[in-house]
Amino acid sequence: MGETEEVKLLGVWFSPYAIRPKIALRLKSVDYEYFEEDLFGSKSELLLKSNPVHKKVPVLIHNNKPILESLNIVEYIDETWNASGQSILPSHPYDRAQARFWSAFVDDKWFPALKAAAITKSDESKEKGMKEVEGGLLQLEEAFIAISKGKPFFGGEAIGFMDICLGSFVGILKAREKLKGEKLLDETKVPSLCKWADQFLSDDTVKNVVPEIDKVAEFLGELEVRAQSAVSRT
Repeated sequence: MGETEEVKLLGVWFSPYAIRPKIALRLKSVDYEYFEEDLFGSKSELLLKSNPVHKKVPVLIHNNKPILESLNIVEYIDETWNASGQSILPSHPYDRAQARFWSAFVDDKWFPALKAAAITKSDESKEKGMKEVEGGLLQLEEAFIAISKGKPFFGGEAIGFMDICLGSFVGILKAREKLKGEKLLDETKVPSLCKWADQFLSDDTVKNVVPEIDKVAEFLGELEVRAQSAVSRT
């Protein structure tokens, strides 16, 4: 890539979705300018102009062209800087299909269940939701064992697409454990995922990207108060 490359990333420090492109950019050793958006305040002109449809982060702007949606951005980074660092998506079509399938499972089924269980006021709904979340982790445990084939990550010896997808939520899981005493990453139930999560967080590419657990726990507490008061008003 030439010296005239201009790379900007719009995000929110807490957002797991914004963490994903940060990790991908580090894996590919890409320099970029970061713009922090205000989660509760007014959205910047740059964000509204770059993502007029959803008005959400993350947004990657590469030479004035916006790329939207976190995993779509990760794929774009992988393909655009393909000569730098290891490939993020698996090279084999079947492995690539598996990575995309389980990433869709995480984003479309597993995390929405966790989010719904976190904000509901009904104990029955919360219990049902958390069972779905735990069941999803058991499925992801099996998927990890099958995909990693005894190696440290979903991507094998190094962090890959599925690691970035699920790994972006590890900080939230550990923060909820601190805040609520919910041990979702339980060594007795999902031992392989527990080991993977610790290796993921201690990896050099991730260390300074995922925010501190204490800071996330404090923020989650504030977020739940806001969400529950919003539910009360509807």
